[in-house]
Amino acid sequence: MNIILKNLTTEELCNQIKPLGGSLYLARKIQTAALCHNDMLKHGPGISGRVLVRVRESCVLPQLKMLDRIESSKDRFVRYVFEGESKGAIEAVRIPLLHRHDDYKYVVCVSSQIGCPMGCAFCFTGKMGFVRNLSPWEIVDQVVQIAGDSQYPVKGVVFMGMGEPMLNYDAVMKAAGILCEPCGMAISSKAITISTSGIVPGIKRFIEDKKKYRLIVSLTSANPAIRLKLMPVEKKWSTDLLMESLREYHKNTNERIILSWTLISGVNTGIIDAKELAMITKGLPVKIDLIDVNDPEGKFNPPSNEELNFFRDALRRELAMPVSRRYSGGADIKAGCGMLASHFQN
Repeated sequence: MNIILKNLTTEELCNQIKPLGGSLYLARKIQTAALCHNDMLKHGPGISGRVLVRVRESCVLPQLKMLDRIESSKDRFVRYVFEGESKGAIEAVRIPLLHRHDDYKYVVCVSSQIGCPMGCAFCFTGKMGFVRNLSPWEIVDQVVQIAGDSQYPVKGVVFMGMGEPMLNYDAVMKAAGILCEPCGMAISSKAITISTSGIVPGIKRFIEDKKKYRLIVSLTSANPAIRLKLMPVEKKWSTDLLMESLREYHKNTNERIILSWTLISGVNTGIIDAKELAMITKGLPVKIDLIDVNDPEGKFNPPSNEELNFFRDALRRELAMPVSRRYSGGADIKAGCGMLASHFQN
């Protein structure tokens, strides 16, 4: 029997080691060793040596192979490239939050798939197409290895790397659950963000499962015709269906809806865009995260400061809701949002 560590919650691990004489206490100690130290448990107070030998013989501690590590000289973002169960590059990004002297920490942007099937026009990863889903341990180990390579603690995880998290729902939710367990990485559920391009069945399942993680939805345009050109997901799950699911989400959770808006000069930064967004979100508490497009091919360009300020003012005026600009760092090392496909491109 192979018990794959980093692939199981503590409760699941406990159930698997019980026939070997293991206990919940032992399961917690094993999780701590695997997730916090990337190692097998060797000994511990109150743990039978014979039981531990049997458990260790049945356990496998899988690890991603690190292929590359590139750090930005501009903003200290770090892009990691890993290889997992089979060929194919898995990219993740360490995001530094070093602005408070007494609270230095990192957030890790993880991938949930190799490639992405969504084909968003402004996303380099989408040009890869879909390769495969990642298993829970492959997602968890991105965080484990990056935490082991970090001077300060990892306090948050965002599922915004390669892939559409809602299309690998079970593995993503399993990994998120493992990452926030107290005997492991102990990352707060509120510091774990699940991003989606608008997979309505995934959002509905997220509601039904009463997940406590933050949800962020990439909208980018409130005009269905424009959104369809930029995000093919519109064809299968329309803006109307998406907004219906988000109203249901707010009704069930009372949480503010976070909408991500990729800023593309001359495409979605006008007064009409602001008015259309205000129209479809009427009566719904929202927060708009603005983020510059990253397109190494130069087809899409971010707005000038003047264009950005005009659009941000229009949004605040039309919506009367919070609007913030999210910094997309690491562009110089191809670690910015929508850029995680460098090894495919190269």
